[in-house]
Amino acid sequence: MIAFIIRRLVILPVIILGVTLITYAMFSLLSPAEQLAAYVSSPTQLHGGTAAVERLIHTYGLDRPIWERYLNWLDNIFHGKLGWSTYANMWVSQAIAAYFPATLELAIYSFIPVIIVGIWLGVLSAVKQNTIIDHLTRIMAILGWGFPSFVLAIFLILIFFGILGWFPPGRLSTWADLVVSNLTSFHFIRYTGLNTIDGILNWRWDITWNAFRHLVGPVFTISFLEWAILLRVMRASMLEVLRQDYVRTARAKGLPERVVIKKHARRNALISAVTVGGLLVLGFFTGGAITETVYNYRGLGYFFVFSATQLDSAAIMGTALVISGGVVLTNLIVDVLYAIIDPRVRLE
Repeated sequence: MIAFIIRRLVILPVIILGVTLITYAMFSLLSPAEQLAAYVSSPTQLHGGTAAVERLIHTYGLDRPIWERYLNWLDNIFHGKLGWSTYANMWVSQAIAAYFPATLELAIYSFIPVIIVGIWLGVLSAVKQNTIIDHLTRIMAILGWGFPSFVLAIFLILIFFGILGWFPPGRLSTWADLVVSNLTSFHFIRYTGLNTIDGILNWRWDITWNAFRHLVGPVFTISFLEWAILLRVMRASMLEVLRQDYVRTARAKGLPERVVIKKHARRNALISAVTVGGLLVLGFFTGGAITETVYNYRGLGYFFVFSATQLDSAAIMGTALVISGGVVLTNLIVDVLYAIIDPRVRLE
């Protein structure tokens, strides 16, 4: 197992280098003036007219061959210099650090129901094939698969906020945001950046409850759409496994059906579910941008979308690198889970 993980870690630098090459290749399509924000060391450098811009282009080598520009940009990245975000009016690294906890909190609360419900219903649907339970779960999966996320989000806002007033959009109510931002007499300490957790750690249960109410809408929107994918994959994988000889042998030996399903069938069917699960995790950080925008939930996806609309090249590049790093890390975790679930993977 250790050797398997080491082999995967050895190729990580090559993958990361490839990611930076592709990212910069797209970035280089911009004009030198548009690329400046990713290089400057002070936002004041961006002011001063055309003559100042021309001097900066020459200073940062943006008039040199592309391979020299790439090495220069790569040197900045290794030193943590992602440039200045004109949209957020702060350093890109600071903006990512400020917006990321919101997306992480949304991803954590969305991941739990997606994995639990998706795998459980997928197994149940396969075991109860062609019964009323199977038909109902497949109908729900089709609805979840085909329903646009922004349409579902708008309907939920209209019903649960506009009519019932239960689950408002945004991340916090105005009064709670003032407390969290330390604009009131109460001293609120930001331990993690996750409002529900920080509320508990500060003994402010009203903040935790308020943050939870704001999470219900986007969590339900993401979960309803994503668990349908996992259900369909898990059901198909389980049906294939249940027809295998070793499952029939286990039943012939007189093992209880729950043991056959849990020990022999479900574990082998999880390989496909793990693959899809890894893609879903990435979807929480990338595909969640639409949900974050509709709900005015200011996370990393929200930041990425509005940076793109403002042609904020430094913010786009920095966020793309973070998301790409998440892809690489998720793939590593998925590979390790393969080896844990199926020991034959390690031998290969």
